[in-house]
Amino acid sequence: METINKLSLSLVIIGALNWLLVGLFNYDLVASLFGGQTAFLSRVIYTLVGIAGIWSISLLLKPRTEA
Repeated sequence: METINKLSLSLVIIGALNWLLVGLFNYDLVASLFGGQTAFLSRVIYTLVGIAGIWSISLLLKPRTEA
């Protein structure tokens, strides 16, 4: 489960950085790297980032435990 959490947070960070680039410079890095916003691979990346965002909601709501 810890691996899924780390992967999810990594994808959310990638998505956040991509949105930062879109907001500041009107530059979509994912689309640039994978052939445009409608390219199959770009859509897969966008979908994975979205699923990771949904998964991260559970991390936000999970009670913290002291290590």
